Amino acid sequence: MGIGGSGEPGGGEGGPDGPAILLDVGGVLSPDHLPAAAAAWGDRLGMRQHAFLAALFAGNDDQVLIGRTRQEAWWRVVRRRLGTTPALMAEIRRDLAARQQWDVELVAGVRALRGRARTVLVSNAWPELRPALAAAGVLDAVDGTVLSCEVGCAKPDPRIYLLALRRAGVADPARALFVDDTAGHVRAARALGMAGHLHADTGGTLARIEEFVGSAAWGG
Repeated sequence: MGIGGSGEPGGGEGGPDGPAILLDVGGVLSPDHLPAAAAAWGDRLGMRQHAFLAALFAGNDDQVLIGRTRQEAWWRVVRRRLGTTPALMAEIRRDLAARQQWDVELVAGVRALRGRARTVLVSNAWPELRPALAAAGVLDAVDGTVLSCEVGCAKPDPRIYLLALRRAGVADPARALFVDDTAGHVRAARALGMAGHLHADTGGTLARIEEFVGSAAWGG
């Protein structure tokens, strides 16, 4: 899949001269649920946690993560790696989906930025993330979404950041704050001229967003 968009328009409520907030999903808007899942399923399957996670994700960076391999085909790879039956694989998938939760305070804070800043999600993700975002009402809280599986590149590839800036309608990278829980992804954003914030907790991230949006740089 080549670089493209999801059909969401750029520009909008924040205005072309206003700030933009670009946010990661997993580990930021959605707390990391994989360690607990790996512990539970590792015990059940008689394998180490890292081996369970490797079965799920090893080699996916240049496959399902960027849309080269269909998600269902990748799950068949995972099933073979784990040596499970189709029924047990389906149970694992349901459990992983059920474990995904949302930081309601952070989502509400992002939603409250409407009219003050453009907000765009930038996530290294499989296709199943978009319906999960829609079901949780998160898509309604932001102005745009750039998922690696849909655009054919993933963080820290500069192209995905540039696509997010375009989706936000921002020409000057300095007018964007990028928030992620992975230090390397934040460094890549800063290298492109954006402000960066390494997410550690909800309060700190909301304070940094408010500081950025409320900065005198965005005043009359």
